[in-house]
Amino acid sequence: MTNEKAIDDAQLRRWRLILGKDSQDQLSDYSSGGLALSADQLLMDEALAAIYDETDAEQSSSRGAGLEKSAPRLAKWLGDVRTYFTEDVVTVIQQDAIERKGMTQLLFEPEMLKNVQPNVQLVGTLMALKGQIPERTKETARMVVRAVVDKIKLSLEQKIRQAVLGALNRNEHSPIPHVNSIDWKWTIGRNLKNYNAELGLLIPERVYFYSRAQRTNNWTVIVDMDQSGSMAESVVYGAVVGSIFASLPALKTHVVAFDTEVVDLTEQCGDDPVDMLFGVQLGGGTDINQSVAYCQQFITEPGETLFILLTDLYEGGNEAQLVRRLSEMVESGVRVLCLLALSDSGIPSYDEGLAKKLASLGIPCFGCTPQKLPELVEGALRGTDLQSLATRIKTATLT
Repeated sequence: MTNEKAIDDAQLRRWRLILGKDSQDQLSDYSSGGLALSADQLLMDEALAAIYDETDAEQSSSRGAGLEKSAPRLAKWLGDVRTYFTEDVVTVIQQDAIERKGMTQLLFEPEMLKNVQPNVQLVGTLMALKGQIPERTKETARMVVRAVVDKIKLSLEQKIRQAVLGALNRNEHSPIPHVNSIDWKWTIGRNLKNYNAELGLLIPERVYFYSRAQRTNNWTVIVDMDQSGSMAESVVYGAVVGSIFASLPALKTHVVAFDTEVVDLTEQCGDDPVDMLFGVQLGGGTDINQSVAYCQQFITEPGETLFILLTDLYEGGNEAQLVRRLSEMVESGVRVLCLLALSDSGIPSYDEGLAKKLASLGIPCFGCTPQKLPELVEGALRGTDLQSLATRIKTATLT
């Protein structure tokens, strides 16, 4: 019975942290020994109360009162949050601090921003507020964005590379030795085990060369991203994925972003995805039709073109014309995918009516996690039936 009571008390304390201090007396009735929190739990309770305590400010002896106005208290709060909660939970709490409590000080003061947990949601918020970020904080903001971009690239770059080259049947490197065809990145990566520390040299056991076919732009990949505010997380992933595509010699890549205007990000994409993200302007209306019309100029070989439309399909432009344009693409042989979201956030909100119209054209409309994207791209380039591919990969799809 003692063990059962200990388990019950532990569960009660968890409920106490979830429900806040107002639940203390009621929950204590269920515990024979009272419901005292440990020192660590009290600090966790303070950190949570700062964001989730709904007590009116005038009544507040609230531990969270005025947090957003005090830099020292805010710094301590950030430290406690990162100490006592897992990374996933920290991400949620930080975002709630910004959205529920308006704690933009987290983003606008360099010393605060340095202590924030970098994540995709935070990058989306920085992009949305970039016009308000003070000059003194801009470099720190870039560092945060850089950390997230590098993490995404580390997670996805090699998988996407292998998926693309595998799909094009050119994952076997050419045995023909020519210095202009050396795949330096692959050669270095495969020979790191041969580093001679004494000489300070990397001595390759094997040098890898691109085949001639690899070094030409066989396929055109167009990433057309909706930069409305609801698509922030998807735009972050889309921009990084676009930059990975642009680094592959076998692909000719175009990256475009749109609201009611169209912005061609292809040049920034080839240079630095961080610059590209700071070129995105989140928010505003949506004219998908205008952007699709702009992208049509890049289609020279329809049978070797993959068009990825990243949008929740809330069209503010000419919907009928949009449907006609996409229908023409499909009929000409372009492989068209509509990703309603490219994120880890689950089922997206989207315009179901327009999605049904596109599905009837053979364009699958679905949400996809970043980790599933390499499989999706490989299947699309191999000619796999897109609907069956979407059904296998989806986080959400139109049935």
